[in-house]
Amino acid sequence: MKIAMCASEVVPFAKTGGLADVLGALPLALEELDQQIILVMPKYKVISDAKFNIQSLKGNILYSTIGKNIKVYFIKHQKYFNRDGLYQDKKGDYKDNLDRFAYYCRATLALIKKIDFKPDIIHCHDWQSALIPVYLKNLYKDDPFYKNTKTVLTIHNLGYQGLFPKEEFPKLGLSWELFNMDMLEFYGKINILKGGIVFSDLISTVSQTYSKEIQTKEFGFGLEGVLGKRKDSLFGILNGLDYSIWNPQNDKFITTNYSLNNLEDKYKNKRELQKICNLPLKKEIPLLGIVSRLAQQKGFDILLEAMEEIAKMEIQMVILGVGDLKYHQLLQDIARRFPKILSLHLKFDDPLAHKIYAGSDIFLMPSRYEPCGLGQMISLKYGTIPLVFKTGGLADTVNEKNGFVFENYTKEDLLKTIKQAIDTFKNKERWLMLMRNAMQCNFSWFESAKRYIQLYERATQG
Repeated sequence: MKIAMCASEVVPFAKTGGLADVLGALPLALEELDQQIILVMPKYKVISDAKFNIQSLKGNILYSTIGKNIKVYFIKHQKYFNRDGLYQDKKGDYKDNLDRFAYYCRATLALIKKIDFKPDIIHCHDWQSALIPVYLKNLYKDDPFYKNTKTVLTIHNLGYQGLFPKEEFPKLGLSWELFNMDMLEFYGKINILKGGIVFSDLISTVSQTYSKEIQTKEFGFGLEGVLGKRKDSLFGILNGLDYSIWNPQNDKFITTNYSLNNLEDKYKNKRELQKICNLPLKKEIPLLGIVSRLAQQKGFDILLEAMEEIAKMEIQMVILGVGDLKYHQLLQDIARRFPKILSLHLKFDDPLAHKIYAGSDIFLMPSRYEPCGLGQMISLKYGTIPLVFKTGGLADTVNEKNGFVFENYTKEDLLKTIKQAIDTFKNKERWLMLMRNAMQCNFSWFESAKRYIQLYERATQG
């Protein structure tokens, strides 16, 4: 099958978040499963021609290669993409983001024709590429080149929709007839993601539970009605994990490699983490790890409500991440008051993240909502038992056999579940069984890629 992947960021070329990681890994797994893939993304300032061996085809078409032979094509526009940031600067989102990504979507469809790659599927990711299905069903509806092409739109986080003033609608090059409540209009504004949802052949999200949650008022961000209408075309497929990067057997960032066969070596990593974090070297005390953006969505509201009581428990905690200034300040205050309990690291630090996954006993992820989540998948591989709120991808990956789950988003339920985890930690036989179950979980990209192929087949047969 011929698949064109369209996204605004792709590892290793440009990244602001998990979207780029998905686009760097999923195509490689699909290629291994004998699919023919190309990617199309903007040519940002950060993408160095020399570093990525970018070459030129006829008509100044730029491309690089990943995997065995996956071409990554770049949409070049000096004014739109030659900037330091992908979507924003220090003042906030770029004012011309509608112009930028409408151009990207139109130019992508023109490029695919120019290189004569007739796709069975165009797979779009998030709002930045969501105009592609809109253009295909309207501007290209009579184009024989795209006659048999179907579209799949993956929503990675419904909170980001591409909202713009109504006055900018003419920039899209579409008929005003499409600016209505059933298509691109949203409370008087343009909603790009909504257009993609309406015009895509199939829609996916990054976990099964999240695909159901976004049809509710609580998690639908105003689009629950539109998604409810398309529920028969809406599917959830978990993101995968790149086990070539996240594997305690060969992780180059951790002190001692380990596996199911030598679990005792995990505790050498715990001791090293305690040393690095200036915590008492106590093996028998459970060490809780957090690697996260410090934001309300990630559960820091209820976590901070509970911190006074957590600090009285016989535990240690390491937190790594950056985010909202109010959480920085509150956590700094707690770390000053309880230096033998909490070690706080307000920064990005990939090597330390690996050490936290390997050296912690429990991985805390109390997110209020989590479309997929990778932290819990990583912690499972490292035998670090996840403690999560029952939502989105967390609900689809963690259960009583491999972790701890609380069902009410409250300080009280979080505290109760932490106490349960501490009690279980003291039962060495039970804890060892949890670790073994966790490390045997398989969330490889190949499993996810197989499900995407089934989705593509469904779209082409529809």
